[in-house]
Amino acid sequence: MAMPFNHPLCLSCAILLFMSLSVSAASLSDTIFDSQAHTARHLLQAKRGCSVNFEFANYTIIISKCKGPNYPPKECCGAFKEFACPYADVLNDLQNDCASTMFSYINLYGQYPPGLFASECREGKEGLACPALPPSASSDDTANQVH
Repeated sequence: MAMPFNHPLCLSCAILLFMSLSVSAASLSDTIFDSQAHTARHLLQAKRGCSVNFEFANYTIIISKCKGPNYPPKECCGAFKEFACPYADVLNDLQNDCASTMFSYINLYGQYPPGLFASECREGKEGLACPALPPSASSDDTANQVH
């Protein structure tokens, strides 16, 4: 026995399908535009690739201490400094893409809100002060800060 065509039910299904596709398309387009903006900026500035492979870095120190929904600044910033300070020299080099690459992976693996560390972790106009490195690592005082 064939079911009669139910117009209101069919219309409801079509609207639900359209709305779900619209939501996923908006998320995809945000990602596409963000990716294109970064690509255009990199082309104009001709940045070098990063010498540190942040894709496979160990983000456990950040992920284990910086947890939502509150993201306590003391724990998050301390963990961020512990992770990032060993890389201060490459992160502060504006000629490479190390900082943007590192933040991309931190946000990917930790699923943090955009700008969390930039808005919460501030120690002065020069950026975050990193612990002193051994004398052979750097003789420049400003090299031991993450800007």
